[in-house]
Amino acid sequence: MINTMLFGAAPYVLLTLAIAGIIYRYTMSKYTWSSQSSQFLENRTLFFGSFPWHYGIMLILTGHIIGLIIPSVILGWNSAPARLYLLELTGLSLGFLALFGLLTLIYRRLTNVRVKALTSGWDVLVLLILLIQVVTGLGNAILYRWGSNWYAGAAVPWMWSVLSFQPNVDFVSNLPVVTKVHIFNAMLFFALIPFSRLAHFVVINPYKYLWRPYQVVRWYRPRTARTEHLVQYK
Repeated sequence: MINTMLFGAAPYVLLTLAIAGIIYRYTMSKYTWSSQSSQFLENRTLFFGSFPWHYGIMLILTGHIIGLIIPSVILGWNSAPARLYLLELTGLSLGFLALFGLLTLIYRRLTNVRVKALTSGWDVLVLLILLIQVVTGLGNAILYRWGSNWYAGAAVPWMWSVLSFQPNVDFVSNLPVVTKVHIFNAMLFFALIPFSRLAHFVVINPYKYLWRPYQVVRWYRPRTARTEHLVQYK
């Protein structure tokens, strides 16, 4: 019964919530799509947290997407023990890289007074969900080895059954509790995206972020008598 609720019905409930959130956010408060960058408040810790987090998590997501689209390639790659070890160690290393970056960002947001002043309840909730996701992912990699095999052999068939509107919870019913938490937490995260500052990822044309120039935020300071004097003689 619990498996049916969490992995048979909940995916559609959370998907409906996400779609409704996107529609509401776009129609009622479309000018809040911005990620509300806090880089101008403090940049040093942000740099050391943002790079490990983004590179680690994006490469991990890429691996998950590849496994979802072509799971046979993952299983074929893992047929050789050396390649399996390489994939598992790479995933584990990227997981620790993402965890280091995320913990650094959390530390920055909770300890820097100016950044903390701009932190909303949604920000805290999203950070908590991300932390659970990374920790459970590492737990799967450490406690239950060869996760790429069971991902391609169990989680992917379940996801495709959900996408085809014929959810088959038997694929995931026997997975460890840590793995089930990891899967359900991922669905919860995507459902909450429209209500957080991460909503800018689902704009009509998100690909423009790949080639747009860097944004520079400058403080506005009134001219002093000295600067006005220098401007006159330029």
